[in-house]
Amino acid sequence: MNEVDFANKIASLGGRAYIVGGWMRDILRDYPPKDKDYMICHLKEATFKENFPEAKRIGKSFPVYLLNIDGKNCEVAFARKEKKAGHGYKGFETTCDEKITLEEDLYRRDTTMNAIAYDILSEKILDPYNGLEDIKKKRIKAISNHFADDPVRALRAARQASEFNFTVTKNTLDLMYKCKDEFFYEPQERIFDELKKALSTEYPSKFFRVLEQANLLEVLFPEIHALIGKTQPEYFHPEGDAFEHTMEIVDLIAGMTSDLAVRFAGLVHDIGKGATPLEMLPHHYGHERIGENILLKWNERMTLPKKWLQGGLFVIKEHMRAGRLKKISKIVDLLLDVEKNPLGFEGFNCVILADSKGLPYYLADYKSYLKKLHDVSIKDCPKDIKGKKIGDWIRQQRIKVFSQEAE
Repeated sequence: MNEVDFANKIASLGGRAYIVGGWMRDILRDYPPKDKDYMICHLKEATFKENFPEAKRIGKSFPVYLLNIDGKNCEVAFARKEKKAGHGYKGFETTCDEKITLEEDLYRRDTTMNAIAYDILSEKILDPYNGLEDIKKKRIKAISNHFADDPVRALRAARQASEFNFTVTKNTLDLMYKCKDEFFYEPQERIFDELKKALSTEYPSKFFRVLEQANLLEVLFPEIHALIGKTQPEYFHPEGDAFEHTMEIVDLIAGMTSDLAVRFAGLVHDIGKGATPLEMLPHHYGHERIGENILLKWNERMTLPKKWLQGGLFVIKEHMRAGRLKKISKIVDLLLDVEKNPLGFEGFNCVILADSKGLPYYLADYKSYLKKLHDVSIKDCPKDIKGKKIGDWIRQQRIKVFSQEAE
């Protein structure tokens, strides 16, 4: 069944079918769209089920079905209205019947650019809340005060600002702030999901900057907010405080790799600076050790992927040492440690390069040095060396080999 046949069948039953949501938004901003979402008005669910027996209901709180249209399983939802009746994303009373209009359904959505519909049969764009104008002006604007009913809308607005390089209107920022108390009822998984999507964008820093504009950064990511105002030696950091430095680094790394664990490592590499006493500023002695503890506490609040946590802890601990090491034994140890870390050399080097604007010789040519280190074999160990001393022998031989290679 193709899309037009589907729409004609819905119309023959007395209803109307539309394309809504992100597909319309992306088409209008001249960006490759993803999956189509359909919405039906003026049709009873029972009538739909009777005439589309192959459709599978997937919505629990309100009717949403999966139906094969144009060879793809697409979501088909019925027009609905929502009323806030409790806390969190589950705290809604939903009304769904054949009397609800297209305009009423679109009104419950978050922003104007997400409240545009396409009438399949008339081929007309229906834009009751001027979303097209906001897309043209590259701005994110809440449809109404209902925006604040679901706190994750605030996160989504910040993330889409980062993803689309849009600005957020002042009124929308104010509504984002009204979500503040609601976040205490939100599962951390929903917050993490938006963080993950934000780190996937070209300029992740905009996500955090918009949250700060809405006075939500301290609530959602206190570790990042704590960096604001933490001054640094201007000679090394002309970009500004630790927050500005971190924002610069995460964007630079985003331009180097799509690996989200590496981008996250860049985000947290200096989080220890957020706990630096004011009297110590602009210096941040010992921020590496402090940063490890801060990240571990972050993980207690919001369980992070194993690669993110291990990579972040390693970068926090080692990013300052990497460019300062002179002793061959310590360089050898670090090379072997980087190799074992889930970020690997490609990831670790991204952070060091962004942070230090260069790589020490042993990281720049790590493949050559690693090969020499791994050429040292236990088979060459003298027979009279036993137990733990075998590992000591291998390490000393590797130090010797590295010294010869570096000469």
